[in-house]
Amino acid sequence: MPDSGLSKNENRPLSDNAADAATIVDAKVIVACPGRNFVTLKITTADGIYGLGDATLNGRELAPVAYLENHVIPNLIGKDARRIEDIWQFLYRGAYWRRGPVTMRAVAAVDMALWDIKGKMLGAPVVDLLGGRSRDSVMVYGHANGGDIEQTTDEVARYIDLGYKAVRAQTGVPGVRGAYGVGRDKMYYEPADAALPRETLWATAPYLQYAPKLFEALRAKFGFDVHLLHDVHHRLTPIEAGRLGRALEPYSLFWMEDPTPAENQDAFRLIREHTTTPIAVGEIFNSIWDCKDLIQHQLIDFIRATVLGAGGITHLKRIADFASVWQVRTGCHGATDLSPVTMSAALHFDSWAPNFGIQEYMRHTPETDAVFSTDYAFNDGALVIGDTPGLGVDIDEKEAAKHPYDPKQLPIARLEDGTMWNW
Repeated sequence: MPDSGLSKNENRPLSDNAADAATIVDAKVIVACPGRNFVTLKITTADGIYGLGDATLNGRELAPVAYLENHVIPNLIGKDARRIEDIWQFLYRGAYWRRGPVTMRAVAAVDMALWDIKGKMLGAPVVDLLGGRSRDSVMVYGHANGGDIEQTTDEVARYIDLGYKAVRAQTGVPGVRGAYGVGRDKMYYEPADAALPRETLWATAPYLQYAPKLFEALRAKFGFDVHLLHDVHHRLTPIEAGRLGRALEPYSLFWMEDPTPAENQDAFRLIREHTTTPIAVGEIFNSIWDCKDLIQHQLIDFIRATVLGAGGITHLKRIADFASVWQVRTGCHGATDLSPVTMSAALHFDSWAPNFGIQEYMRHTPETDAVFSTDYAFNDGALVIGDTPGLGVDIDEKEAAKHPYDPKQLPIARLEDGTMWNW
């Protein structure tokens, strides 16, 4: 029996044509810190077409770098870049040790890059490959924060003046040092700010008293025409979250985000029993299995899993389709640690998703915008993608090289007695 040749190159494409234009011939990781750290994967095919993917893991950026360089890239060389689904399954099922933030960001980076390549090969934006646009623009929300209610109110006014129709509002709390969501830079808030974690203080009682006063003041000033959102950031027990949700009901929030840690998904049943304030969760989810029970039991209203965190467009599309059965809408995470590559991918996904809800949009710094070029634009409270083939994003590698990796970690939170708490 003649030798098939597969033993010489297990990743060889099924085609006998070794010069197949779609064959992956190179893949490399670019780490840069233009204002904050980003991990970008660049995959190139035999005909010179390349695609970009994002693998950034905030505060732990070098972990997916090692996973990509040592374990993923060697398996990509020689594969057919057009076979997006097969490569996704190879990276997920073939690894045996599935899921987790490091693995799924690596998978996501590959997936984004392959969708980018396929769009360029076919001369079409990725949204057209997904089935076309369900909407002309993607409603986004910005982040308004301040040290107290007055400062936050001023910031909400600034975002409304910029054209936002939806604003997330966070405020400092008297007696609580380093309350979540309150940053020094109002437009480019970045919590990962020190080589070793900065310690913040958390106290639930004053927060539960103060947070509803913020939204009382905001509704009194701005009325009910603007959508208001709030992030609890996993700080409360289920019954405390139910209490906060009920206190916020008069102010008609668009959502209350991450009210309690989601490891125990039954906890959300207790929240549901005590409030009708809509609930959003999922920015740290890695797969459909993390959100399955929350969705199918209708314990949440918005799923915030991301293209980056949940294994790319291929897997996030499955999550969205599953969520649509239960009338759960998407509300993808979009903080500054998601590079313009992820934001571009997210906007193609958002433009397609029939059950889209809203997209978080934290603007990147001018340094980041000098490294990454994109074809999306902000207008009248929404982002609009162009018709550039692929994802419509590119990277200036020479500019990226001017910004070497700078170790930064996220803060931690402790209670007043020193007990570790959820940041």
